[in-house]
Amino acid sequence: MAPLVILVAVTLALLTAGALGVQRLRPWPVAVRGGLAAMFTATGISHFVGMRDVLISMVPPEVLAPGFWVTATGVLELAGAAGLLWNRTAVWAAGCLSALLVALFPANVYAARNHVLTAWDDQLWPRTMMQILFLAATLGVVVHHLKHRARV
Repeated sequence: MAPLVILVAVTLALLTAGALGVQRLRPWPVAVRGGLAAMFTATGISHFVGMRDVLISMVPPEVLAPGFWVTATGVLELAGAAGLLWNRTAVWAAGCLSALLVALFPANVYAARNHVLTAWDDQLWPRTMMQILFLAATLGVVVHHLKHRARV
């Protein structure tokens, strides 16, 4: 639930700042990119600090070297978060993070079905709905960029 709270809170804060006159934050995709960057920074850090053992336990047993994959995905999340903050790389970062969300979803399914995580929001349906929202946010950035680019 924390990633969702971070995404919503930061996005709303940036949208408010834009509405109050901060020109660079006025377009909604910029605010969403900021929210996503904050969310992926938090989740990326959790791959190294605090939740590392839990994340390793979420990796299905068929996947070899779960520690390696948790490290690799943490690095990718942090790189994606940084990429979202720069206009030149934002669309690529959002696209790659979209693919990462899809690729990592089976670990969430495994964790929910095997009771690795027991909080209500880690169960399959709430987690699926959150993943869909995260994916909608990343894809929204991509689609907006492609539409804007087509008009130019």
